[in-house]
Order: sequence, then structure tokens, then C-alpha cells
Amino acid sequence: MSEVCVCVRECVCEREAIREKMKEGEEKERERERLPPIANLPPPALDRGAKQHFPSFSTFISNVSQKRDTGSQNFSPQFIHPGGRHVRELPPICPDVRQKQRISIDTLPIEAKAPFPSDPVIPLRTKTIKEFQEDVERATASGDWRTVQDFYLTTFDSFLELNAAFKKEANAAFSTIEDSGVNTKFVSTVYDALIHTPPDIQKSVLKGIINSLLREWKGPRTKDDLRAYFILLQNPQYSSMNTYVIYAHLLRQITALAEADHHFLVHWFKKLSPRRFKALVERLLNFISTRLLPARPEELPPMAKCSWWIPSATKVLALLNAANSISTPPIIPFTDFYNLTLDHIDIMEDYQTWQTHGNSNRFSFCQYPFILSTVTKKAIIQRDSEQQMISMARQSLVDKVSRRQRVDMSLLFLNIKVRRQQLLSDSLDELSRKRADLKKKLKVTFVGEAGLDMGGLTKEWFLLLVRQIFHTDFGMFTYLKDSNCHWFSSWKCDNFSEFRLVGALMGLAVYNSITLDIHFPPCCYKKLLSPPVLPCDQNMPVGVTTLTLDDLQQVMPDLAHGLRELLSYEGNVEEDFCSTFQVFQEELGIIKSYNLRPGGDKIPVTNQNRKEYVQLYIDFLLNKSIYKQFAAFYCGFHSVCASNALLLLRPEEVEILVCGSPELDMNALQKVTQYEGYSKVDPTIRCFWDVVLAFPLELQKKLLHFATGSDRVPVGGMTDLNFKIAKIDVSNDWLPVSHTCFNQICLPPYKSKKEMKQKLTIAISNAEGFGLE
Repeated sequence: MSEVCVCVRECVCEREAIREKMKEGEEKERERERLPPIANLPPPALDRGAKQHFPSFSTFISNVSQKRDTGSQNFSPQFIHPGGRHVRELPPICPDVRQKQRISIDTLPIEAKAPFPSDPVIPLRTKTIKEFQEDVERATASGDWRTVQDFYLTTFDSFLELNAAFKKEANAAFSTIEDSGVNTKFVSTVYDALIHTPPDIQKSVLKGIINSLLREWKGPRTKDDLRAYFILLQNPQYSSMNTYVIYAHLLRQITALAEADHHFLVHWFKKLSPRRFKALVERLLNFISTRLLPARPEELPPMAKCSWWIPSATKVLALLNAANSISTPPIIPFTDFYNLTLDHIDIMEDYQTWQTHGNSNRFSFCQYPFILSTVTKKAIIQRDSEQQMISMARQSLVDKVSRRQRVDMSLLFLNIKVRRQQLLSDSLDELSRKRADLKKKLKVTFVGEAGLDMGGLTKEWFLLLVRQIFHTDFGMFTYLKDSNCHWFSSWKCDNFSEFRLVGALMGLAVYNSITLDIHFPPCCYKKLLSPPVLPCDQNMPVGVTTLTLDDLQQVMPDLAHGLRELLSYEGNVEEDFCSTFQVFQEELGIIKSYNLRPGGDKIPVTNQNRKEYVQLYIDFLLNKSIYKQFAAFYCGFHSVCASNALLLLRPEEVEILVCGSPELDMNALQKVTQYEGYSKVDPTIRCFWDVVLAFPLELQKKLLHFATGSDRVPVGGMTDLNFKIAKIDVSNDWLPVSHTCFNQICLPPYKSKKEMKQKLTIAISNAEGFGLE
């Protein structure tokens, strides 16, 4: 085994020796443990064994956004007990040490009362970054590492020494969420140098960390202890599997901290550089992946003895995700938190655990959906949809049998029969009449046409229907050229059932794993998850959320730019803009006025109230003016997709499920393409890929739209496209044709790359849907 493992065994032996000494003074310890004043109401003792109870992260993370506005408010290690008294939280102690029942100081006789010991005075360490770097340079040149080794031995010997080395001011409090009081540049310099030092120095650092983590705490945690955890977590040595035992115990102690301490850590994490922050995330993800599917299982403890490893790592990762979420802009993309290893396990067992136990003490990855990739979430939704389809079909059969009626296999499906000439009206009528069957498997029939729906007819129905619904002549949606997206028309009517049916149509696409060629702005999907589950109370507003100028920018960029200029204007807003809290909107060719506040037409916009004006204007445009339309659309979508699986999704992930991913990888498409009449080595096919791979991104998107009906990629990537190139024996004067319902391009046998490029460019640049215009 490695030196690190030897180091772990040595420290365990040292720990046993310490315990022997502690037995000699056992009676004295018992007396001392009766003295500290803790609380007026004795809570139950904590079990710190293998089945450790972790704090609820769901409540913590849900409160992060509420606490972010506290600015530099000081948080002490005290919190308010429900009884109203100030209580000091006992520290999380090391495993296998049982915490005694807490007692109140008020119940002790006067002669037994004793004051709390004062915080330890941190020794002064004056080494600077420059001095440390010079020490390392001299050691590298001479080979004499004694000075550097002394520094590491001293610094990592205890939490006290860590604060002495890295704290900006040794004995200053720094009890704020905005300033950890840690010299993070010095921490980074020391860790960057550590991985290049001789093995014995690295071993001594790990030994010091072990001693610190195994130390039995006799008093409450302080912010200096929290700073030590913050520093230790950044150690790059945890990238090695040989250090995972130490890493796991560090993570376990961090998860056992009080919620107020987690709040501090979240805000300290967001101050890290993107590189350091991403390194922390990657180490935790690798730790989880290695524990789940270890390459060398014999080098790790049996899973039965360390079942708490993965929950501890996931909960610390939740703190980093919270820090990323409250940062504007985010420190790293949310996709960097995905653990792709989970794509290869049976996640449905985890999902069922979450369905049964919710966010209880029973761990499941679904409690922390940020770690699940869109591929995994799509798999959950598909399996959940299949189970609902089977359940609905079984119920229909049972109803028929119980009434002694003839069983028809068509009962198992949502059968949609439409005429091409009346496609829209027939479709909306069918969906309205068969609302109770929306959760069954979808089958589409075009009246008067022979053919069974094996998936192609369903896809064709969606493509044709979406094109008609979103046509501007239909009037339900407005196309905004500046943002290249559709938005809800604000015209008022007595019946919004058509919006409900459009929502149901989009829900059916997700439910049946069909990608739609629609272009809603991202804020539409935020509204669609507000709330993510249809509320039982019908009077509760749905589809309403707080939106910002960034959201408006994605819908109406010119208006958003004007409002930004209003906010940053340095002159007199009232005199120069002459605006009031009244806005105007065109509806069916008629200009109508609306007050943003009661009597808004008489309230001028000033330098003092312009922020309120902008926020009310955004809320009016994206929420209030289209509330009934969007509420009907929301209810239609959730009537099909109602599932706890929606609780796992971010708005961006809903968009990908509906429309596919905008990320194109034509090299990946080339690898999975199937051929009919051609082979991948035919000259025509070689010319095709030479031309396509050299296309700019815009033409590549047009090619994908030409072949599949959408310029986006399914969630599973190019593999899920089932893309095919077929040969047609026609004159080379013909242009390529496509069958979008089968993701197929038909190519004449062009002889040269020049001819291929010319004909293919003409076809994809002038075609729309099923025919050239």
C-alpha cells in the first residue's frame, strides 16, 4: 500500500494511545462535562455513529436566496432557540464519541456554575507569500527542503495553526459572510507548491490533517474552526484515491456543521476564483464516481462500512451549487455539476426511494437534482411516463371488463384522427374530446391515408401542427424578429381553451419524447415551472414568477436596452423623459393604455422611483398582460406532464426536453449515420461529409432542420437522431430531398465536391418543411 495508507495506520495507532491516556482521567472528564452551560431546553442526544443524521440541506438551500440580501450582516455562532433564549451550538464531534445530554446552567447550583473558557489566542505567524515562494525556490535549487517542511509540519498540525498561517489578522473576528478573513492567495500558493514537494512532506501534511480531524472537541465550534474547514477542503491532495478515507471524514464533519455555518461557507465559496471553485466541484464529482464504480475496489473500504461517503460528498457539493446559484453571473455553468457516472446506473431505484421518502433522512440523488444530467432526467421522465401509460391502459381495460363490454385494443392508446385539410381544427377538437386519455401512448391517423403509425406519422403531425399554430395569421402567438422567438399575444377573449390545448400539445411532445421546432424565450420555461407541480388550490396563481431585465432582454431586446438606459441616466429623469406609470400596448391594431399602479397616469417617473417603474413594467409585459393566456397554457402542459419528475428540472432543462439541444457536433453525427444504397466509403458520401463539416454553423443548422424538421439535437445527442442517408437513382440535376419524419436525406449520386456543395446549399437554404418555396 502507499505511504498515505501507512500514514493513516500510524495515526490510528496514535489515536489509540491517546485514548489509553484519557481512560486514566475518566472521572475528571465526567465532572468537567457536567459544567458547560448549554441550553434551557435539553434537546435529544445526537447519534454520531455510522448512521449519522445530517442536517436538512433542502431547507438550507431554499433559504439561501432569502439570506443573500443580508449583505454584511454579522452571524455569530449563536442561534435563537425556539424557546427564545440564546443557545450555543455544540460542535460536531468525531465518530464513535457519544455526546452527553445537554443541561441548562440555570438548573445548576451557584457554586457549580463556571464561565465559558475564552477563545484561544492564535499564535502569530508572519511568513508572507513572497517569503514562502523564495523558500520553495531555494529548496528546489538546493534539494534541502527542511525549511519548507517545517512550515508544512507546523501549519497543518491543528486548526489553530491553520488560522495562524492563513488568517489575514491572527486574532480578528471576521464574522461576516462576505469576508472569510482567510488570505486565499496564500492558501492557493501553498497548495500549488505542495503537489510538487517530496513525498515525505505531502505525507506529513496528511498526517497533520488526520490529527486535526480526529481531535475530540471539548467546546463549541468557532468561526476559526469554520475557516480551517474552508482551507482544508481546498487541498489538491484529495484528487488521489489514496487520500479518500481522510477526504471522506473531512466531508462528514463539514456536513454535520450547523445551518448557520453552512450559510457562511456558501458565501465564502462564491469568493473563490472560477478555477479553484471548479477544482473543488470536480474533486467531489470524481470522489462520488469512484465510490460508486471503483476501478480497483480492493483499494477502498467495503461499501457497507462507508455508506455515508456518497451522501457526505453530495451534501458538500450542494453547498457549492448554492454558492454558484446565488452568484451573478454563475461562477461555472450549471452543467459542470452533472455527474455523468449516474447516467450508467439504475436511477429509477433512486427515484422510487425519493418518491417514497421525499427529502427525509433517507439519501437519494433525486434530493439533489443539480447532480443529475439532462440525459438522466429524461430517462426518469420517460420511465415515469411509460408507467403512467401502462397504468392508464390497464384502468381502461378493467373498466371495460367490469362492465362486460368487448375489449378493443384501441383503448390502450390516445388515438388522434385528423384530416390534412382541417388539421388544426380536427387536432384541437380531438385533444379536447379525449382529455381523459392524454396520458396514454399517442397514435396518429390521417383520414383517407393508408399507413400505420410507427412513430413517423406522430412526428409529422407534430411538425405540421406546430407550424400552423405558431403562424402569425392564427393570432395566438407573436413572432419577435429581434429575438427570433414567439411570445403570447396579449389580445383578450372570452375563451382561452386553445392556449390550454397548445400547452397539452407541448406536454404530449415531452411525454412521447418528440422534439418540437418551437422558439419560446427562456423565461417561458421559468414560468412553466412556477410552480413545478400543479397546485391543488384552483385559486392559486400559476405561471407567475419574478423576472428581470435579463429576461426581458431575451424577449424584447430593444425595450430592455431602453429601460437600462433609463436606469443609468444621470440627468433629471422626470423632466427629460416625461414618463408616467402608464404604458401603452397594441392589441389587434388598437393602442390601449394600462396603469402600472393605481392612478399611474398621474404619477411621474423620477430618479427615485425609476427602479420600481422598470420592475412593474417587466412584470406587466411578461406576467400580467398575458396571465390568462399563459395560465391556460400552463394547465394544459401539466395536465399531460404532471409528475414529480418535473421537480427535478431546471427551466433550461425543460427547454432542452421540448426543443432539443442547440449544441451541434457534426463529427458525432457522421459516426452514427446509417446508409441505404450507399456505404460510408462511397465517393458521394465522402463528398457529402467533406462539404458538411466545412459548412459554417448556420448552414449546419439549416441542414439539420432540412433533414429532421428541427435545428436542435435530442437530449441523448446525435445518437438518438437515427440519421440516415439514402440513395435515389435520379439525374444529378435533382436537388437532395428529405423525409423529416424519418430523419432521412435522399442524395442523387453527385460526382464532385463542387456539385455536392452547390446542390446541397440550394436545397437547405430554400426549403421549409416538406417542400421548396
